[in-house]
Amino acid sequence: MPKTTVFDAAEYLDSPEMIAEYLTEAFESDDAAFIAKAIGTVARVQGMGAVAESAGVSRENLYRALSGDTKPEFETIRKVLGALGVQLVAKPRAA
Repeated sequence: MPKTTVFDAAEYLDSPEMIAEYLTEAFESDDAAFIAKAIGTVARVQGMGAVAESAGVSRENLYRALSGDTKPEFETIRKVLGALGVQLVAKPRAA
């Protein structure tokens, strides 16, 4: 029987461009839990402790906020994205 491995997007997030593309796809899903988990994946790649410190939140709260099981405050998301070096940009939706 063939063995399978669990897919982990973090293995492919090795450049700012890949991170931006990954998060853009997550944002376009309109699924708040998926978006939070995607941000959490990027934070894990960059180191949860360092991201938490830079964002001014506790590591435990960061894990909780980005688990996909809760609805994090927008301010938390804004701080975390800033700590990740990600800029939110508004653009018109495709028709």
